[in-house]
Amino acid sequence: MTPLAILIALLSLPAQETHPTPASPPAGVGVVIHEDQTRVQQVPPHNGTGMSTAFRISDGVPNRAMEFRKRTLHPGASIGLHLIAHDEVYYVVSGAGEVTSDGVVTPVGPGDAAYLYDGGNVGIRQTGDADLVLIIAYPLARRVP
Repeated sequence: MTPLAILIALLSLPAQETHPTPASPPAGVGVVIHEDQTRVQQVPPHNGTGMSTAFRISDGVPNRAMEFRKRTLHPGASIGLHLIAHDEVYYVVSGAGEVTSDGVVTPVGPGDAAYLYDGGNVGIRQTGDADLVLIIAYPLARRVP
């Protein structure tokens, strides 16, 4: 068979969509969480400063393998520097701030995502007049029942 005939034969095969094999068996039926039911006023974690509103969105999800949170850092608030044992993302929904990763300070604003690496010493602080609203996500070492 010529290379052209092989190519034509391959192109005439029906297209098949492939999906990666799941990392683990399904944990159950998906869950919808209403953020207003997860709201907590608290001092930001890791010896943070000021006040924040935490939306601990994934806390009530059974058999979860990741954390997914929304946090509003009110003016002057910060999440203190801390070592992380996983990759982590801070996604800025609104407001302005400065993220620190291993001593490097970078300004962030709406639409910015800080991808922070396992083993990093990280933190973030609100700057400006408006609240800094973040989505924070990271994997867990194991599923939480």
